Amino acid sequence: MQLEVGKIVEGKVTGITKFGAFVELEPGTVGMVHISEVASTYVNDISEHLTEGQQVTVKVLAVSEEGKISLSIKKAMKPAPRKDAPARDFQRSGAGNGQQREFNRNNRNGNYNKPNSNFNRSNSSFGKAPAKQPSSFEDMLSKFMQSSDEKISGMKKAREVSRRSGQRRSK
Repeated sequence: MQLEVGKIVEGKVTGITKFGAFVELEPGTVGMVHISEVASTYVNDISEHLTEGQQVTVKVLAVSEEGKISLSIKKAMKPAPRKDAPARDFQRSGAGNGQQREFNRNNRNGNYNKPNSNFNRSNSSFGKAPAKQPSSFEDMLSKFMQSSDEKISGMKKAREVSRRSGQRRSK
């Protein structure tokens, strides 16, 4: 049997260690499943999931030049549907026909995803930075100083309020 990366094959567990399990794919061909590749959940003790002699389905992750074969049990399994998230239908009517969808705040009947024919992406300002006019260094410096003074005065006021409230509590 020719082993290729990505191929799913059957094997038999021949040995278990604290860091993984050895799986014989065919006589004379043994690969290793690392403990992190045993199950989709956290595995503390590999013997809780595998036993020697157990038949397993594995996926070939890598074959090194030295002949070491890296295997995965969890990647060979089909993904189970998630229990915490409900199944959703992502296809909506009108999707893919070139119409843009927009949240319409004025629509009071609850149909917020109806296509808005007046919406034009090129006219939308969403995600665009406002146009800046070139400023001189002095203008930028004065704006910075003003915002800095406002922030410092706000911090001083907050500190005074906390000091006053602390005096009331100690009485």
